[in-house]
Amino acid sequence: MMKQSLSMVGGLTLLASTLVGSGCAKRVESDTRPSPESIGQFYPLAVGNAWTYRIDGRDDKPVTVEIVKEQDGYFVDNQGGQLTVDAFGLRDPKRYLLRGPLEAGRGWNNVVSVSSTERYQLVQVGFACKVPAGSFSNCVSVEGRNKVDGQTTLVNTMTFAAGVGLVRVDVATEHEGKRVPQTELELISYKADGASSPPATPAAPAPN
Repeated sequence: MMKQSLSMVGGLTLLASTLVGSGCAKRVESDTRPSPESIGQFYPLAVGNAWTYRIDGRDDKPVTVEIVKEQDGYFVDNQGGQLTVDAFGLRDPKRYLLRGPLEAGRGWNNVVSVSSTERYQLVQVGFACKVPAGSFSNCVSVEGRNKVDGQTTLVNTMTFAAGVGLVRVDVATEHEGKRVPQTELELISYKADGASSPPATPAAPAPN
């Protein structure tokens, strides 16, 4: 299931949607509306922006996500992902992936069916993170949880960096309190709003 889902990654945030289920998210309003600009910096949305990721530490099969157009209020990428930032946060057509205010411990729910609710929580805010694409000083991490059955929960942790976008995704299953990693995605290069990192290339062989 994991490999099949990865082939449909769009904006990589589709990984969360594909793995935790489908359906229409119920909009959960907030008393305090965050600034769209402050949340938008954690996933720069503009045609031409692109991100390349490696899967499970392997460099031989990178996945590149590039925003190719804007349609019906959403930015659409080459993998089929659709994202936008509204007055409440960053969302795809079905769920909020990042919501303000950006405070550690803050949570929200996305109801995807009568019997299934995705629970999201900001784990860390304003911390430094490092991935192959570089080191970034202002990051936020979000944990999404969805029960697969009565005993197993799927845990999806996304890390966003200001001015860059989604830099890391960790997917795990949790059973009786034990967490087992399933899939890991790390940013290896990007081009976002004028900022970029050089693509990772193998070291040149030493001259004879």
